[in-house]
Order: sequence, then C-alpha cells, then structure tokens
Amino acid sequence: MAKGKKTLTGSFGCPLGNDLNTWTAGPRGPALMQDVHLLEKLAHFDRERIPERVVHAKGAGAYGYFEVTADVTKYTKAAFLSKVGKRTEVFARFSTVGGSKGSADAERDPRGFALKFYTEQGNYDMTGNNTPVFFIRDPLKFPDFIHTQKRNPATNLKDPTMAWDFWSLTPESIHQVTILFSDRGTPAGFRHMNGYSSHTYKWYNAKGDYYWVKYHFKTDQGIRNLTGPEAAEMCGRDPDHATRDLHEAIARKDYPSWTLEMQILSPEQAEDFAWDIFDITKVWPHKEAPPITIGKLVLNRNPENYFAEVEQAAFNPSNLVPGIGVSPDKMLQGRLFSYHDTHLHRLGPNYHLIPVNRPKKAPENSYQRDGSMRVDDNGKGGPNYWPNSFGGPEPDGVSLEPGIPLEGEAARHVFGHKNDDYVQAGNLYRRVMSDQDRTNLVSNIVGNMGEVPRPIQLRQCAIFYLADKDYGARVASGLGLDLGKVKKLAAMTQEQRVAATPLK
Repeated sequence: MAKGKKTLTGSFGCPLGNDLNTWTAGPRGPALMQDVHLLEKLAHFDRERIPERVVHAKGAGAYGYFEVTADVTKYTKAAFLSKVGKRTEVFARFSTVGGSKGSADAERDPRGFALKFYTEQGNYDMTGNNTPVFFIRDPLKFPDFIHTQKRNPATNLKDPTMAWDFWSLTPESIHQVTILFSDRGTPAGFRHMNGYSSHTYKWYNAKGDYYWVKYHFKTDQGIRNLTGPEAAEMCGRDPDHATRDLHEAIARKDYPSWTLEMQILSPEQAEDFAWDIFDITKVWPHKEAPPITIGKLVLNRNPENYFAEVEQAAFNPSNLVPGIGVSPDKMLQGRLFSYHDTHLHRLGPNYHLIPVNRPKKAPENSYQRDGSMRVDDNGKGGPNYWPNSFGGPEPDGVSLEPGIPLEGEAARHVFGHKNDDYVQAGNLYRRVMSDQDRTNLVSNIVGNMGEVPRPIQLRQCAIFYLADKDYGARVASGLGLDLGKVKKLAAMTQEQRVAATPLK
C-alpha cells in the first residue's frame, strides 16, 4: 500500500482485503452467505435513507392482467403459465432509479419495470428495468454505484464527476452507459418503453428438467424516446409527465399492453453459448437465442390511493413460485437478500400483509408470527413451530426445484468467464444505432462530461475507444482531448490504465 493511504475496513475496524468481488462457489457463483462483508454492506446501504426507497423512489403503478398465449409447459410447471388463455391479476410499478421522490420523470436514468403476479401458488415478482443490461455484475459494488448517482456528500448537488469516475474505473459499465446516454435513457413515457428481466432466471418443468430464461416485455404502443433537449424541456414543463400519461391513458380506457417474449436455453446450450449467461452486463444476441412469444400484459385499472397501493407496494425477486427459480447471477443473488431486507426496514416485518402485497389467491400459512403492525389473526392459537403434532401446515414435498451443478473453490473471484466488456457496446454503437442516434449519444455524453476532470475524461474515452474507435474519437473530439493520449490508454490493460491516470 502506498505511504499515507488509509486501510479500508468494515464497520467494526476489521481490515478488508477486497471490496470488488463477492465470495462465490467457483468463479461463476452462486454467492455464499458467509460473505459477511457483502451482507453488512448491503444491510447498511438498505437503511441509508428514510422513509423513501433507496432506489426507485419515484414511480407510478397500475393493475391489470397477464394472459398466456403459447404453451410453455415444456419449460415450466408454474401454474399461472399452465395453459393458453389463462389470465392472472398483475400489479405493475414503473419508476426512475437514482432520483428522489421529487425528481422529474424525464431525468436521464434507467426505468424500473416491476410486476407482481397474484398467482394461485403465491405472489411472483419480476423486478426488471427498461434496459436488458446493467452497469455492474457484482452486488458488492452496488452501494458504491448508487452513491455516485445520488448527491455529493459535501455540496448535496448531483455530481457528474462521481458518476464518471466510477464508470471509468468500471469498464463492465460501458454497455449500460451507452444505452443510458442514448435517447433510450430518456423514454417519452412508461407506456412507450420495453421491460426486461435483465437477469437470467431458471424455469423448471414437472419432470425436473430446467432451462435458463430471460424475459422481454415489448411495448405494443411502440418505442418513443425524448432527445436530450426535449427531456430537459420536459423536466421543467411537466416533471410528472410519465406518471400523468399512464394514469390518463388508463382512465380513458386506452389500456397499455406489452407482448412477453422469452429467450430460453437448455443447460447444454448455455454451456456452449458465446457469452456468459449469468453476466448481467451482457445480452443474449437474438440470432443466437431467438425469442419466442408466450403472453400479453395489459394494464386496465388505476390505483384508488397512491400511498396505499403504489408507495407501499414492495417487489422482491425472491418472491418465486414452483416452476421458477433463480440463477447464479451474482447481482441477482445479492438482490435476493437486499430487496426483502430494505422492505423490512421501510415498511416493517409484516409488509406482506399490506393489501397490495398480500397474496390474493394463496393465503399465507407460515410460522412467522408477531412483529410490528401484525394486522391479521396472527395464526390464532395454532402452533408457531415446525415440526409439530397439532396439524400445522407442512411442506408438500413436491415444490422442490431441481439442483444445478457447482464447481470451484470458495473465494472472491474476479469475473472472467467468457469476459469481454467492450464488444457488445461496440456492436450496439455500430450495428444498432442510426447516424442520428450516434450523434445524439455523443452530444449527450459530451454535455454531461464537460466539467469532469481531464484524467477521468481520458480514462472514460479510452473505454469508449475500446468499444468502438469512432465512438471514442468523437467523444474525445467533443471534449477537446488529445486522441493520441486516448489511444495510449486504450492500449493498456485495465489495471495499467487505472494506475497510469491518477487524479492530481
């Protein structure tokens, strides 16, 4: 360690040897509960702000239904997906991610896309975003990332330097950063954006066969985005424009809908796949994993009380039903703990009894009792332990999901399986974006990075250059940077690049 540097420690002073990689079983996971630093870091992060959500604070919601349109019983035994034509009640919440409850709907930010399915086997929550990828792939980095999206601890102002400093030191962010600073980072409204699971999930059928899947909810209203200037104007003219648009559309019976497409891979296909399927910073290219259409989501009823139904709605990726499980995706593994934990902090230990969160078709039969705001019969006089001899609820023995093979030693593994952080972002820039899209992207980035210190600009432009030479060169030109220096940094390894450009 360099002279004069402070040693990073946990809350009680224990030195930390690594703050970037979660303890996992083998390089690909899953995460291990023994990672006490991860648990401490996430638990503290979940309690940092009172009383609004730490992330996804500003949002809008609506009720509706999901209808199955294709037979998927080959892939999953989930009851709500068991036959064509079956409908399940749904509550949806859309949100901005980094902003506070008072932020504008048109801010440049990912959008949350969360769904609660009230199934006969209990509630199933799909907690997604409007982008198919994310900035990071290890939950140990999540509190730090979100801190950069909030406010400077000294000035209490939004600070692009914090964001770009973190991104320029985290090359895996380049794919999502490219999406965020395109016009897709400012959707015209919640009705005009797609929703994605982003994470890989596991589906398993009645025979015990399992598959890896991704969800794509494609808007039937068509994609519409705002340009940077249009978004800035909208923030001032109507900061609640997306919330207003969703409510008014449903009120006039112009019900928004989305078509659900699934990407599905067998374990054998996943093993030979070109990309690591558990890396949330990557997509599964459609040519390599063609989506299939399986259902329709329709929103047709507005909430009657915003606080009761939208503000108190709590979504949790660990709310699963038989036939659907999780994957070793490290970010997903961290969310399984963090979402429930933050709801316990924000809403209390019995938040599952709040009407919007309560299972409507499968009553709770558990041995969890008491706690603040217990408003049901609290299990009456029945036993509050298992096993028991008094007729209490017991496991059914058939709801177990199939296991998956694991390998490797338990350690803080650096993510390296089939790893290339630049190719997909470069393909997005070259092959998907139009000339106007690229022009807007560069303009949005240059406008946001203008006051960021030069060393950080150089470091980030090197990452852009590694994704696509034209991409990096255009941003560098817009910022007035020496392209030769950008190329030199791009030629180094990430470790060398970080060491070569200290802030002075």
